[in-house]
Amino acid sequence: MFSLADPTVRYRNLLLFLLLAAIWGSAFMAINAGLAYFPPVLFAALRYDIAGVIMLAYAAYVVDDPIPRGRGEWTLVAIGATLLIAAYHAFLFVGESDPAVTSAIAAVIVSLSPVLTSVFARAFLPSERLTVLGVLGLLIGLAGAVVLAAPDPSNLLGEGTFAKFLVLLAAASFALGSVLTRVVDAEMPIETMEAWSMVFGALIMHVVAVGLGESMADIAWTTEAVLSLLYLAIAASAVGFLIYFDLLERLGPIEINLVSYVAPVFAAASGWLFLSEGLTATTVVGFCLICAGFALVKRTAIREEFRRRGAAP
Repeated sequence: MFSLADPTVRYRNLLLFLLLAAIWGSAFMAINAGLAYFPPVLFAALRYDIAGVIMLAYAAYVVDDPIPRGRGEWTLVAIGATLLIAAYHAFLFVGESDPAVTSAIAAVIVSLSPVLTSVFARAFLPSERLTVLGVLGLLIGLAGAVVLAAPDPSNLLGEGTFAKFLVLLAAASFALGSVLTRVVDAEMPIETMEAWSMVFGALIMHVVAVGLGESMADIAWTTEAVLSLLYLAIAASAVGFLIYFDLLERLGPIEINLVSYVAPVFAAASGWLFLSEGLTATTVVGFCLICAGFALVKRTAIREEFRRRGAAP
């Protein structure tokens, strides 16, 4: 991994990778901290109000034409706004509002997203077939999610089971959105797509928040509330995506996907440090199962990526 000839570049990529995992992992802790002061969907909407403006400014700076053009590009923005931003974050924030869903549990369930992506790719991109081992990997990953949910057959809606299911829906929304953006016959700079998706995704979440009866009057504007909102909007969204774009270009999609499997470590650590959240054995077992499932589903791509990196001059 990170096998580039120049040690300085290799260490730079590794440090940025770990920084991104730390930022995105600790974001789950920041969500849990902020939910004590914000209604969940409104909290997510305000996060992307700020992040969307920042990303629009960045897109205007780095892209020649930061405005989407044509039906295809606006379709990409619509998919990103609806699934990658609005649905993903609305389900995630509502799910994390349940005390049973700790930062670590949320991060581990979300790490199932790359495995779910393979399922949707099989449905919408027939050329991407799942082999027998791929199906086995999928089942192992889903087993990890079940272990995390730890459902009680006599009380399926108790002990946070429904809230964990909402987080699973968040992961599925993100996975579906990732695949659908590859189905659309259009190309646009990723910075432009992310920026406009954030803006319109925030608008969708504001509408949902109103429908749920959430209002600005429900917010308790404490120092901790402001810090959690700014951390999510600036560090986790704006800065996090800038690092992601840089590493995506340098490392490729396979290696950058591994952030999903390092982030839960930082989520657990930050949740324990700042919110006194514990780490249970089922969380660790579920995480290991999801990692094993990912390795089986993506084994060919991972093997080819490491072979390519090993052959790099």
